[in-house]
Amino acid sequence: MPQSAEKVLDHAPLFREPEYRKMLAKKKLKFECPHPDKTVSAQRKFTETWGYREKNLAREALVVNPAKACQPLGAVFAAAGFERTMSFVHGSQGCVAYYRSHLSRHFKEPASAVSSSMTEDAAVFGGLKNMVEGLANTYTLYDPKMIAVSTTCMAEVIGDDLHGFIENAKNEGSVPPDFDVPFAHTPAFVGSHIDGYDSMVKGILENFWKSTERVQTPALVNIIPGFDGFCVGNNREIKRLLDTMGVTYVFIQDASDQFDTPSDGEYRMYDGGTKIEDVKAAKHAEATISLQHYNTRKTLDYCREVGQTTASFHYPLGIAGTDEFLMKISELSKREIPEAIDRDRGRLVDAMADSQSWLHGKKYGIYGDPDFVYAMARFVMETGGEPTHCLATNGTAAWEAEMKELLATSPFGGGAQVWAGKDLWAMRSLLLTEPVDLLIGNSYGKYLERDTDTPLVRLTFPIFDRHHHHRFPLMGYQGGLRLLTVILDKIFDRLDQETMELGVTDYSYDLTR
Repeated sequence: MPQSAEKVLDHAPLFREPEYRKMLAKKKLKFECPHPDKTVSAQRKFTETWGYREKNLAREALVVNPAKACQPLGAVFAAAGFERTMSFVHGSQGCVAYYRSHLSRHFKEPASAVSSSMTEDAAVFGGLKNMVEGLANTYTLYDPKMIAVSTTCMAEVIGDDLHGFIENAKNEGSVPPDFDVPFAHTPAFVGSHIDGYDSMVKGILENFWKSTERVQTPALVNIIPGFDGFCVGNNREIKRLLDTMGVTYVFIQDASDQFDTPSDGEYRMYDGGTKIEDVKAAKHAEATISLQHYNTRKTLDYCREVGQTTASFHYPLGIAGTDEFLMKISELSKREIPEAIDRDRGRLVDAMADSQSWLHGKKYGIYGDPDFVYAMARFVMETGGEPTHCLATNGTAAWEAEMKELLATSPFGGGAQVWAGKDLWAMRSLLLTEPVDLLIGNSYGKYLERDTDTPLVRLTFPIFDRHHHHRFPLMGYQGGLRLLTVILDKIFDRLDQETMELGVTDYSYDLTR
């Protein structure tokens, strides 16, 4: 055997060894009932045609590899952005393991969450007992300052009432009567992770705001970042901009420290997060701004109900996106945009001009959450690129209309197509029939890269097969510079791959680009 104590192989080279190749071939023949290679090849060729594309895009009853996750994942991520908050998911252990795994694989940090461990009996008789015992264990074992409760499919299908269950648990002494246990119903069979995020943030604000009077604090601004796999870099960059301007603000749901803890000999189950006292004070803010509109629709409605001015953006990156954000902040905070930030802007414009010859006319396929796709399409057009395919599985008709309005503002958006509700199998047909130069999305796009030979730029959640991307910002002018660099690196990497044969493809010996 190639594997031994003296020679430990990673799985990739291990499964290339002869005995493993033989074993896998035998397993395929015996258990997979494979069709003849000729039939498979013919079918594969058919899936690359326009005829198959039309059938694929007309598909309604089946979803294949959607570019979204379920509501409870968003709720767990939302809870991680508040001080000493433990996420409590009312459902089965397996569901919670998925949320924790997804977050920890992306951020390369432990992601804490607990479960009420519902099983078959709870599905029949309800999960009240699980809630009572689970809250008691969570409070005793993990010493949280707040427990944020969300739900999975099982709890929603049988109709468990979170408010009633939590009150019963408090009456039975699971947690003190005045202990904060905000909650959100997050059925996983509808919506997506951005809806779960929205419901949980709204639930937490309601928990602290519903029984207090509002006394407006002029020029105090709340910032809600939205579900963001790049929160570590983005939140810090946004706060740097706000601090440079001298803005008084509350950053609501700040997970940047929770998912970027240092290695200094101390384990931190909780780190950073918006302080509970700041959440309470946030009710008195003059305005609440969301960095991602589709992530926070219910929350912004609630903020307006309590009397706040609200504004929302579509993931402010690039020139125009950052300009709009900073001008709105300046208006609400009565603070001028300082020269230091103007110079950041100028440097990004200069960098874009320096690289114009390599970016102009490039075609892109973009997928992800609605706000991210909007922001990326806008940025691509700023560089002279064409966002040919714009896809959001969790996009709505309203998002589709907004996208088309955006694309109409630039000649580079003239040939673009917007696909709300479609999945990555649909994107495969789009790439094969109308090829592009670059694909922008998450790690799941690597299979599209292999199938369609479209270089993938990983720029949104989740990123499992690369490390530390989330530590650098995409938002703001500094984030735009990082974004520009990542895209250009992919362009140059592909050029190097295509010019490796000396004297044949590598005829210019090019080192200056």
